[in-house]
Amino acid sequence: MSVNKDLILLGHGSGGRLSHQLLNELIIPIVSGAVQSAQNDAAILEPVAGRLTFTTDSFVVDPIFFPGGTIGSLAVHGTVNDLAMMGARPLWLSVGLIIEEGFGKTDLKRILEDMRGAADAAGLKIVTGDTKVVPRGKADKIFITTSGIGVIEHDFTIHGANARPGDAVIINGTVGDHGIAVMAAREGLDVGTDVISDSAALNGLVSQIIGACGNALHVLRDPTRGGVATTIKEIAQQSEVSITLREEALPIKTAVRGVCSILGLDPLFVANEGKLLAFVAADAAEAALATIRSHPLGANAAIIGSVEAAPAGRVRMETSIGGMRSVEMLTGEQLPRIC
Repeated sequence: MSVNKDLILLGHGSGGRLSHQLLNELIIPIVSGAVQSAQNDAAILEPVAGRLTFTTDSFVVDPIFFPGGTIGSLAVHGTVNDLAMMGARPLWLSVGLIIEEGFGKTDLKRILEDMRGAADAAGLKIVTGDTKVVPRGKADKIFITTSGIGVIEHDFTIHGANARPGDAVIINGTVGDHGIAVMAAREGLDVGTDVISDSAALNGLVSQIIGACGNALHVLRDPTRGGVATTIKEIAQQSEVSITLREEALPIKTAVRGVCSILGLDPLFVANEGKLLAFVAADAAEAALATIRSHPLGANAAIIGSVEAAPAGRVRMETSIGGMRSVEMLTGEQLPRIC
């Protein structure tokens, strides 16, 4: 019986000859380029000056290829952005691959190339990793776990508990693009070419914001699962402040708004993968907005709300007709397996 050499076999996860072939002929040359003499059980990292940040995430997005990205680029962007939201410069990345038996090497190669391309563009190195293969039906094509280390090279305090009364809330672009793009690809919906994932590394944009705002920048968060609404609610609770959003100020693509309207979804709760929320002191808000708009990932940036002292933990929306409605966290999962 002939064997399809393009398929991943259980033997590729055995630790034996097939495993070494997969690593040395495909995975390592693409993601790191490390020579055999440098392949050890752990990476050696050079000391750096500053506070270190560390994060980990897993990616199970379905489908693994979608308009605007792949599970490979998404995995890198997601981890880079988690580090960047702490005001850190991403340095190193580890990658864990869980591959289902029968997965194609051609697709794996595309995913690995997207990971390497995303890492190179973001300026960090993939320094270690692991690969496992599970029997058919025990996974869904491929799952990826990434962990990242970054360094904070400034003395500013940027975290979710640092929102202050008077802060302006800024978003760097349109809401809900990633979630709708992935959902449309999964369900085979024709939503037009305007709806693509916003998956992107935000560390370059963050560096510019920090440079322009300094200690006037109080909070950075990326509104991924649960969307803008859930993330804003988390910040209000962490910081014990009240936040008011303005519906008319929210940048939303017409196509995304239309799909959400048809399916009964609220764009505020739809996932993003290339967006950030910046809480900036009022007197620095316009300068911050101009800085963000000058960056390729911030052309559609807008000030979407403001922070008040009380009541702690409250989030409300000033509607387009002048009323107010409460904004709470997402209950359940609007769009499963979105990242």
